[in-house]
Amino acid sequence: MIYLDNAATSWPKPENVYRVADRVLREEAGNPGRSGHALSIAARRRIEDTRLLLARLFNIPKPERIVFTHNATESLNLAIKGLMLKEFSTGGEGHVVTSSMEHNSVIRPLGIMQRYGAEYTKVAVCPTNGADPDAVKNAIKKNTKLVVWNHVSNVCGTVNPVAEIGAICREHNIPFLVDAAQSAGTMPIDVQAMNISLLAFPGHKGLFGPQGTGGLYIGEGLVPLPLREGGTGSHSEDSAQPQELPDRYESGTMNVAGIAALGEGVRFLLGEGLENAKAHEAKLASRLIDGIRGLPGLKLHGPLGGPYRTGIVSVSFDKLMPTEAALVLENAFGIAVRPGLHCAPDAHRTLGTLDSGGTVRIGIGYLNTEDDIDNCVEALAAIAKG
Repeated sequence: MIYLDNAATSWPKPENVYRVADRVLREEAGNPGRSGHALSIAARRRIEDTRLLLARLFNIPKPERIVFTHNATESLNLAIKGLMLKEFSTGGEGHVVTSSMEHNSVIRPLGIMQRYGAEYTKVAVCPTNGADPDAVKNAIKKNTKLVVWNHVSNVCGTVNPVAEIGAICREHNIPFLVDAAQSAGTMPIDVQAMNISLLAFPGHKGLFGPQGTGGLYIGEGLVPLPLREGGTGSHSEDSAQPQELPDRYESGTMNVAGIAALGEGVRFLLGEGLENAKAHEAKLASRLIDGIRGLPGLKLHGPLGGPYRTGIVSVSFDKLMPTEAALVLENAFGIAVRPGLHCAPDAHRTLGTLDSGGTVRIGIGYLNTEDDIDNCVEALAAIAKG
């Protein structure tokens, strides 16, 4: 199989990711922070090592402000609901600014918050050039309590100017939540330089960790309400949830093997270099786009290249639905991609592909090769010609 669905889940993983997951399950599978025996201590050390590696990757000054979750979706829910419900509980008003190309992991929580009285503004985004920071600034109101934006579109790979948006948020003293589902591990992220207040990221995509891992960075001064309360191994005599991080948001037994394996994925990336990963994916994306641009019967969506482009490429066909094209790619050519709406109807509405079944998304990863891309080009050309 030629695997080009890395925007959903990266595969394969670096070999040491598999080794560490196996080792932890066999030798270090105690409950972290719950006991003083060797297995418990080893498990806790694995979790804290991964926290330190993530802090280094994202330039986070205090590692304890990274809390582990199951995925970016949970992280986004924690940030959005935790902040907005806290606002409502004190009698405040809530307005959120977001984009016209967000994932349902943002839009659906905002819809729930709307039932509680919140309002939100969707700012139109250009699929080829990304967001206009001035448009974001103009959407801010007196009662705006949060700005939520994706770093990279999960549908067509468009890169948004998060540093510029972050500067605007800092100027207005508004928390800035960045959805890094498609940029964590594929692009350099510096929460301090980019003025990011909250960073939601998955472990299983560009960071090469297993599924069921992710995290949320929570900036200083922000105290979202937890999504769950329970045992933390600390302050067990108190019926109230601990206030200090990360315990406040990490109730229950954690995915020790998954988090340890995630740490190995991050270690691999730090060794390879984020700029190298970014350049490699951009090079392969350009090779793909150059190979299929202008093919009759095929349409490219999103940026064609330059600084606004990542390793996500979306196409559609005149004579085939996206699901049909994906079946042909797999069954006739052994190429795995993802068709459909990609859990982002707003993005497809912006692209004009919502009513035609979406697109075929080709998700290039760091471990893909030029041969993978050349085979994909040949397959897409054959399908486009019927």
